[in-house]
Amino acid sequence: MTIYEDTNSKPLLDLLDRIHSGDMVLPDFQRDFVWEPSATQALIVSIANNYPAGSILRVRDRQRAFSSREFEGAPAATTDHTFLVLDGQQRLTSLYQAFYGVGDHRYYLDIRALIDGVDFEDAIGYLRRTKAAVAKREALELQAELLLLPLSVLHKGSTGFSKWASQVARTRQGAERDQLEDQLQELEAQWINRIDQYVFPVVTLSADTEPAALCTIFETLNRTGVKLSVFELLTARFWSQDIKLRELWEQARSNHPLIAHFDVDPYYVLMAIALAGGNTPSCKRGDVLNLTASPITQWWQPVIEALALSLTILHDDCWVLESRWLPFNTMLAPMAAALARAGASRGVAVGAQREQIKRWFWCSVFSQAYESSPNTQSGRDVGELIPWLSDSAAPAPENVRSFHFNPEQLRDVTPRQRSLYRATICLILASGERPLDFHSRAVLNDRLLTSSGIDDHHIFPAHYLDQRGDVEPRRRDCVLNRCLIDRETNQRIQFRAPSDYLAELRETEHFPMETVLGSHLIPHGPESGLWTDEFERFQQQRLELIASAISEATGMPYPLDG
Repeated sequence: MTIYEDTNSKPLLDLLDRIHSGDMVLPDFQRDFVWEPSATQALIVSIANNYPAGSILRVRDRQRAFSSREFEGAPAATTDHTFLVLDGQQRLTSLYQAFYGVGDHRYYLDIRALIDGVDFEDAIGYLRRTKAAVAKREALELQAELLLLPLSVLHKGSTGFSKWASQVARTRQGAERDQLEDQLQELEAQWINRIDQYVFPVVTLSADTEPAALCTIFETLNRTGVKLSVFELLTARFWSQDIKLRELWEQARSNHPLIAHFDVDPYYVLMAIALAGGNTPSCKRGDVLNLTASPITQWWQPVIEALALSLTILHDDCWVLESRWLPFNTMLAPMAAALARAGASRGVAVGAQREQIKRWFWCSVFSQAYESSPNTQSGRDVGELIPWLSDSAAPAPENVRSFHFNPEQLRDVTPRQRSLYRATICLILASGERPLDFHSRAVLNDRLLTSSGIDDHHIFPAHYLDQRGDVEPRRRDCVLNRCLIDRETNQRIQFRAPSDYLAELRETEHFPMETVLGSHLIPHGPESGLWTDEFERFQQQRLELIASAISEATGMPYPLDG
């Protein structure tokens, strides 16, 4: 007896409708949704271009052997579902949230840009749902004025788009309306119908499949679910031309330990080569896939050396000690490409170039320049970085020249806002003379992070605030109340008021409390809210310290432009 019920393709929009209705759910043992919005954006681009995006594995859940839960953002699950999804959770969750307008981000399609001939990849963007602009964009009047389509319109496919297009066209008059209607119809045929008609190969397991077999299948998928990458495709292509990409990559990891330490995806090297070797810097997927042997041969080694230097600057100067603290992995390609093209500096220019890269990095991460359309941003930055790195008198990149940041945003930055959260933690470490471990008082480094179980924890402990009951979880978890603390110290303070555990630290013989706290930008003087357990006062004081550090790192005057 076969365990397969069928292996047919299913329309994407039908799958999303099943998620919305609760007919298709997840087994409760599935991991949480973890995709970055840029990954969702890239998946939507693949779908709009009708590229393969993997298959879906589900089981007809007649036995109810496992507890179930809804997809993140979907209506609460009921017991009346039909299917459990075993493989495809991250893709389906990201698409459901994008097309139904739920989750942490809202996605938009710039129709005007598409009309002007811009690539779909450059016409799609997203905003965090807490941004004021999101609420404004809910108004049809603004959508019509900007020709900005919320992707949530498309969960009804062409029908939803046609209705939206008709409403938008009615805001025009005469010939302008006729022209816009024609343009929208062309876009519907070119792009919207592809989304409407997109199908996923779906393997459905029989309702008679044993629970033990389902567990084994799930475990196997989580060990081996690796799709064929662009790097592997090019490795195969260039093998016959005596370019052994796999060997070159292993050699690069061996010669430059930081490349291995950060577990860099070799795709970023290929992106950097496309950026460095092209007449017009560009690293879209098509640019990388179209690389020939010549730029690989010419730029591989310079890009590898530049990548190693980039990681050294991030690790040593910006205190990005591990890959999990890198705000945007996509920044590695433009950094490496720009440094490779600018060439190695000599004398005091080496330090000046390093300072330029640091300033560009901090300006880019706090302005969230790589939050949307990172490939387009990479091409723009490389074109501006190369002359700036080659001649400091040249104009700085736009990210640096026009940088502005409202520190009040930090009140809403929690671990869910990964990039800003990571950037802030790293900047805290980079801003003092040297960040110290609370327990050993040693300077923090990668080895200590692992050996001492150092991680980001609460300064006003979560358990203590929960007992008080006057601080909502979002405020409790924001980055202003977090720093890197070793496991032992965190366990010792987790139920205590700050004034209590700080008094103990102060009385500890030879404990340099002001030095340790100051190295994490924690207000520690007699006026600090920590001594009086005033959470709001403490947050305001720390916000000011971090805002000042952002100002110094980005070269912008303090207070920062809000």
